[in-house]
Amino acid sequence: MQGAGNDYIYVYEEAGHPTIDNPALLARKWSDRHTGIGSDGLVLIRRSTMPEADFTMRIFNADGSEALMCGNASRCIGKYVYEKGLTDKTSVKLLTLAGIKTLTLHISNENQVESVTVDMQEPCFADRNLLDTSDGSMTEGAVTIDGQELHGTFISMGNPHFVIFTDNLETVDVPRIGSILETDPLFPKRCNIEFAYLIDNRRIRTRVWERGSGITLACGTGACATAVAAARTGRTGRESTVVMDGGTLGIRWNEADNHVYMTGPAEFVFEGEINI
Repeated sequence: MQGAGNDYIYVYEEAGHPTIDNPALLARKWSDRHTGIGSDGLVLIRRSTMPEADFTMRIFNADGSEALMCGNASRCIGKYVYEKGLTDKTSVKLLTLAGIKTLTLHISNENQVESVTVDMQEPCFADRNLLDTSDGSMTEGAVTIDGQELHGTFISMGNPHFVIFTDNLETVDVPRIGSILETDPLFPKRCNIEFAYLIDNRRIRTRVWERGSGITLACGTGACATAVAAARTGRTGRESTVVMDGGTLGIRWNEADNHVYMTGPAEFVFEGEINI
């Protein structure tokens, strides 16, 4: 499945059936676009055993590392469980390693999921476990890469992000700078890196270097972090459109509850069987 071009392999692990006991290995093997299925990673879906949630997700990046959650994958899970008849709810509670996310499914007249809104909860601006500064925060802070000074804002949306605004996105060497920053000592647990350009005060063009996957066509938590960083630094208001390589997401940072709401598409690409 893919959401705004962010593509993952989805496996539903049904109770009483064999489960995948080596997801990190399979994520690396299957994600290879030359010798495997090809994806940004592997997502495992299960029914939740907790009354507070309907389903659970685990997500493994293309390098086998486990992520806390993924916004684009969450939307795809909403479409999967509804259209596969696993639920008839249009408000689904999804348990992730970053907490329970609420998925609001927007259903067409043909009973298909057209889009999904995910309550991504509150952004976090300070975490010393994720950012090695005196207070664990950074807004428009300076970092130097190969003699080039860049200014970025740290935001965690369950996953850590560092958002860098630039006047010319086309001149940014995303693979080089992204790979260097991901593993910089500033980020003890590595970091997702966003490079953003303000189209106008409501639209942001963004490219993403994802922790553990490299360049991806989209990142849901990254889009949320970018929109919040833009609003926090006075570049936009609390509602904006984030245009990524693979598609567009609508982001609203709600003032009433401080939650970030992300709306975007989710699509099936193909289905099949593989011997493990």
